[in-house]
Amino acid sequence: MRSEFLPFAQPLLGEEEIGEVVHCLRSGWLTTGQKVKQFEREFTEFTGARHALAVNSCTAALHLALEAVGVGPGDEVITTPMTFTATAAVIEHLGARPVLADVDPRTLNIDPAQIERRLSARTKAILPVHFAGQACDMDAICAIARDRGVPIIEDAAHAIPTRYKGRLVGTLSDVTCFSFYATKNVTTGEGGMVTTDRDDLMERMRLMHLHGMSKDAWKRYTQAGSWSYEILAPGFKYNLTDIAAAIGVHQLRKAEDFRRRRLAIADAYDAALGGLPGVRLPQVDDREGHGWHLYVIQVDPEQLTIGRDQFIERLVARNIGVSVHFIPLHIHPYYRERYSLQPGDFPNAFAAYERILSLPIYAKMSDEDVRNVADAVRDIAEEARR
Repeated sequence: MRSEFLPFAQPLLGEEEIGEVVHCLRSGWLTTGQKVKQFEREFTEFTGARHALAVNSCTAALHLALEAVGVGPGDEVITTPMTFTATAAVIEHLGARPVLADVDPRTLNIDPAQIERRLSARTKAILPVHFAGQACDMDAICAIARDRGVPIIEDAAHAIPTRYKGRLVGTLSDVTCFSFYATKNVTTGEGGMVTTDRDDLMERMRLMHLHGMSKDAWKRYTQAGSWSYEILAPGFKYNLTDIAAAIGVHQLRKAEDFRRRRLAIADAYDAALGGLPGVRLPQVDDREGHGWHLYVIQVDPEQLTIGRDQFIERLVARNIGVSVHFIPLHIHPYYRERYSLQPGDFPNAFAAYERILSLPIYAKMSDEDVRNVADAVRDIAEEARR
């Protein structure tokens, strides 16, 4: 057993990030400025998107995107129950209703057939989530949206760099929203990015992300700027700082290396745990295209004498950090009570929730760390085998 606890997730930061932050601090410019502009520019080059806007979280990106496509009171937005609350909370913030559609039991991504069944005259947008870093069936989702004239906002918090049929996520739909939270494949500590090829949507999101002001704040305090500005809309305070962008510039340049390391860890887990009774491995359609933000296994209580919760307890007792992604939205008190939902309303999501747990997978892990995790999973499963 490990002598020290292995965290579930840790960022991999190098001297490049540290040096860039120090340079930023010494420059005296800490908030949104040239580093943010550089980060946005390099993100468009990376994804191939026409526009990129850096913001302070993926939640902010989702809020801006939904507001820009016109989501408001009385509207409905179709999304998945297998996501973090932010995905649905931003819909609520705009006075709209999150309409949940069940997931594919193989991938845990939203099921396009379930989206179709939940379309209504009030459907204003479709919000798929690329679960764990595996792209949703975007061809099917885009076909549904195109037939109904409904925009798609992708929650790509797990999906950098994820590919769908060879194309990087970020240019597949109307708007794509990314996360740079501390646990993500590319991190700025806190932060996010929103991409689009549509000039009209970017114009609106750029206006709204900083108070609805007519000029960028950084321009106001430079020699070329002006003290005068106009408020064109009641906007938000969603801008990213130069300090965060300084980290992001170098993290983005390492994104593909990070993905390859995560894929190597996933391959090692597959090799060590494949065929293990009571443990189901991730079902993946495109291993190279997968972003591998998460490695989610499922514990089968019919083959083991313990359930998922006990499995987690035993892993933690062996100094292995794990997590659960996610507790489905429809069983949280707020959504359950507000919309009179039952666990069985989304049977695939609920059945998965009772079995899933996420193993550590991040670029900073050593080969020994990976072996420790795999050995612990195998030992526990074999000890609890019926």
